[in-house]
Amino acid sequence: MKMNPMGRTGVMVSELCLGTMTFGTQTSESQGHAQLDCALANGINFVDTAEMYPVNPISKKTVGKTEEILGTWNAKNKSRRTDYVLATKHSGEGFNYARNGAAISSQTIPEAIEGNLRRLQTDYIDLYQFHWPNRGSYMFRKNWDFNPVSQSKEDTLAQMEDCLEALQKQVDKGNIRHFGLSNESAWGTAQWLRLSEDKNLPRVATIQNEYSLLCRLYDTDLAELSMNEEVGLMAFSPLAVGLLTGKYQNNATPAGSRKTLAADLGGRTTNRVWPAVDAYMHIAAKHGVDVVHMSLAWCLTRPFMCSAIFGATNQAQLEHILKTPDVKLSDECLADIAKAHKSHPMPF
Repeated sequence: MKMNPMGRTGVMVSELCLGTMTFGTQTSESQGHAQLDCALANGINFVDTAEMYPVNPISKKTVGKTEEILGTWNAKNKSRRTDYVLATKHSGEGFNYARNGAAISSQTIPEAIEGNLRRLQTDYIDLYQFHWPNRGSYMFRKNWDFNPVSQSKEDTLAQMEDCLEALQKQVDKGNIRHFGLSNESAWGTAQWLRLSEDKNLPRVATIQNEYSLLCRLYDTDLAELSMNEEVGLMAFSPLAVGLLTGKYQNNATPAGSRKTLAADLGGRTTNRVWPAVDAYMHIAAKHGVDVVHMSLAWCLTRPFMCSAIFGATNQAQLEHILKTPDVKLSDECLADIAKAHKSHPMPF
């Protein structure tokens, strides 16, 4: 398993990251523990979660359950806590199942981190991420009508500085080690970086945004920022919530799949997406590679990639995905992927 730098932190993380957002709904506690054991045994040292997980569906009853499952594994394996880098998140404004939907601030950060640590049964969090910006985000298909006209630059910068000062206190206490963003923009990330450098406060190490063959918003201004500022991408949904497995083609809904719980897969099942998936499946077949492996291996070729976060609802899926590092895409395959992207840009 190749290891990549986690920003400028000096921490090295595996190019594949175990995502856990189904732990507690589609994936049971025992299955989740087995996945952790298997992932660590196969060279993965990076695990991502969030206080709002699990999903499918998100509910008041289950919020925090994923962290609790990781916590029971930590409690049973106390000597192994240093074997992996643990990333979790602080939910943003409007998430009513945590702090009544309060925005991220110096008031919410200590409370949120105390909850994270308690559920995770650990003394520290390696990478603490803000799940989405207080001012909103163009992610999750909101890019089509995103409008920042109501934003206040002065308020945004003041909120950022307030949060960074609170994070520094948490670093000083030893509760967290590093800081990351999620669902952020290039402008927003640049402001966090500028403030951290001007005020000598925690610097952004990573940004967790959606990225796959079907979602390449990151390729524009954020790619440039990543390369120049050494802020690596933690790509979520590199298989486009399963679309890039091909299992949903012809509008299929396999039993137990995410589509049984979210029929439109978060707005991704547009008329444009099916021919795009067909194109990538054809490329995989042409070059004799599994489409899952091709999709993930392609992500790992991107120069700004820190780690690609995958999720597996069962052990068989996990074991299949773990074969990805052995797959090397030919120049001809990469050229075909580039052509397909030009024919099917942003299919959802």
